[in-house]
Amino acid sequence: MSRKPKALLVMNQGTFADQFDSVRLDRLAGLVDLTETPWTDSLDNPAFAGHLADVEILLTSWGVPRLDAPALARMPSLRAVFHCAGTVRSFVTPELWERGILVTNGADANAIPVAEFTFASIVLAGKKAHVLANDARIHREDWGYATSRGELGNIGRVIGVIGFSRIGRRVVRLVQQLQDVTCLVSDPHADPAAVAAAGGKLVSLHELLQSSDIVTVHAPALPETRHMIGAAELKAMKDHATLINTARGSLVDTRALEAECATGRIQALLDVTEPEPLPADSILYDLPNVEITPHIAGSLGTETRRMSDAALNDLERYLTGQQLAAQVVSTDLSLSA
Repeated sequence: MSRKPKALLVMNQGTFADQFDSVRLDRLAGLVDLTETPWTDSLDNPAFAGHLADVEILLTSWGVPRLDAPALARMPSLRAVFHCAGTVRSFVTPELWERGILVTNGADANAIPVAEFTFASIVLAGKKAHVLANDARIHREDWGYATSRGELGNIGRVIGVIGFSRIGRRVVRLVQQLQDVTCLVSDPHADPAAVAAAGGKLVSLHELLQSSDIVTVHAPALPETRHMIGAAELKAMKDHATLINTARGSLVDTRALEAECATGRIQALLDVTEPEPLPADSILYDLPNVEITPHIAGSLGTETRRMSDAALNDLERYLTGQQLAAQVVSTDLSLSA
């Protein structure tokens, strides 16, 4: 029997408990050589000092420390990192790429719950459900007051998707379930044919904002996308339109959003904000046309195990010499989260 490579799980304790139940630990143990204590949240832990020199594979997730030069010096045998979460930006370093260490992530697996959450938000936005639920007058006085929030319903809607990313393209496909839907997509890097194949139409950001009943943001957080939705973009949105952000808070200018939502002209569903959480005195908390959820669109609880499974699948491919499904290279990070 061939020798199993030595491996270590590196992530925070809560994440380890969520993502690696006995079934997944047993599967991992069948693929690699684990220490008696297979998990740590710190590469500085003295208990692992002797083991690190022989570690060839890391399985990482939320809470993994940066794999910088000092950390990598402790792991001269390291060959691959299988990240059981989305973005790898928090821990990859130039030194890691220079050493030629293979990296994968669970971004595709994590895209599934975000797209599901976004689609659910789109359907609720079509009904203005969050606005009506927040308006006490609807419950106490006048059900007819709902008409002042704009036309209700999910037939014939124009949905604008900003960013044809992993999540964005899933959302484009999901909204095709709605009757007579038009899906507009804005992304300077997207292929019009690929957008059309998913059911969307590639347009400029300005056209998307002017035409859409619901706008949902799925662009990566990059220097050039910071505050891409600012005062001018918000003013371009239709009256009674809804902005949904399940991507990154930095994509939307919070001050501009506060000012526009305070007029009552548009609605917002925010799963992410800048800063996160918002200051206690932000008016967005109290506006009836704004709903804020605490960054729950991505993988939570049992959903996180989907990312563990994806990492284990790629680990098995790696060990058997097959092509990997979710490898990340340094150049990917210029266009992705």
